[in-house]
Amino acid sequence: MVTVTPGVIIEGDVPEVFVPESRHGLRHRIHVGRAIVLLIAGVYFLTPIYAALHFALENDQNHFSFSPLTSIPSQPGLGSAFWLSMRLAGVTMVVAMGLMVPTVVYMHLKVPKLKPLFETITLLPIVIPPIVLILGVLPSSPLWLKSSPYLLSLVYVILVMPFVYRSLAAGLGAIDLHTLVEASRSLGASWFRTLWSVVIPNLRSALLSATVLSLALVLGEYTMASLDGWQTIPVWIVATSQNDGHVTVAVAMLSLIATWVLLTLIVSLDRSQSRRTLKRKQS
Repeated sequence: MVTVTPGVIIEGDVPEVFVPESRHGLRHRIHVGRAIVLLIAGVYFLTPIYAALHFALENDQNHFSFSPLTSIPSQPGLGSAFWLSMRLAGVTMVVAMGLMVPTVVYMHLKVPKLKPLFETITLLPIVIPPIVLILGVLPSSPLWLKSSPYLLSLVYVILVMPFVYRSLAAGLGAIDLHTLVEASRSLGASWFRTLWSVVIPNLRSALLSATVLSLALVLGEYTMASLDGWQTIPVWIVATSQNDGHVTVAVAMLSLIATWVLLTLIVSLDRSQSRRTLKRKQS
């Protein structure tokens, strides 16, 4: 008769004591693995940024200088290009949200079986090159719209559609949409009031994510603006790079840093609002 005690594995005639790995050791391995991955990712992303900043913050004698930064406000055409880019970004975000929010909400409520079709359609702007889109839109647009820069906003709505749709779909998947809508409608609220006062407040994080992604895409798009003949920030950077490369790289880096700061502020505000809401519910 063989008696097997806990922690002992019988192999043949010689018992071996099996010592399971402690949870502390497993967690330590996971933390080390995460740190290595984050370190590799940080080096991969930060090295080109460091190289660009190093190139931007030097003068013609290869000495460190803030002159490229101080000369940015006096650059011709930068102010108008920045203002045009911000107007296009604002119109793009308003039109995209106005179209996508009711559509995605209606799809989740009424026709959830069409989700695969919607996901396929929203992937098309990523598959189709932007140059194909703008070359197809320009000949078919009316003259009054072709002469307006806001034609770019209408085309940018198509470009941001994949990111807006997936942000909204993730936000709707995290809430009980049917219960919220049925409760609001049973209390006598209209569909518009339900969407505005019930659904949209619960999609705050998704809307903020979609807004930041849309803003980053509009501020970085070059092909369509160049072919349409309007000087946005990317077009201005390319056009001015032949005159002073240090200044244009500095402007590009400031644009990237501003996008990061905006993203950080939006995420921080969203987290602080969520914490205040949680405290109100607990109290």
